[in-house]
Amino acid sequence: MDEKAFKKAEGSCIISEEVIATIACTAAVEVPGVASMGQRPDIRRIIAGGVNSKSVKVLNNESAMILDVYIQIRQNHRIPDVAEQVQHDVKVAVQSMTGKPVTRVNVHVVGLALDPEKK
Repeated sequence: MDEKAFKKAEGSCIISEEVIATIACTAAVEVPGVASMGQRPDIRRIIAGGVNSKSVKVLNNESAMILDVYIQIRQNHRIPDVAEQVQHDVKVAVQSMTGKPVTRVNVHVVGLALDPEKK
């Protein structure tokens, strides 16, 4: 578990990348048009015949926090609009809960969730 810390005058606070990823997932699935979180590809596991189950990749260092969010979008929703709202909501949620600025949120649309056909 890779943990990053930032220091304040009173001491330091350590927030694990798993916690940041959970905050990002929660914010992303609340956006209208997001069906679910997707699975991010992992080249090593694809070659071995599997996929990585994580939906958010966090790059957190002293100068930047970059998030890669993998989502599935619902049918009949405009992809650029949903992706833009995911970027905004994830950035606001992570910044407000961690107190650390988010430099970039990359949204990867990995699938389209089709509505079940109505009979």
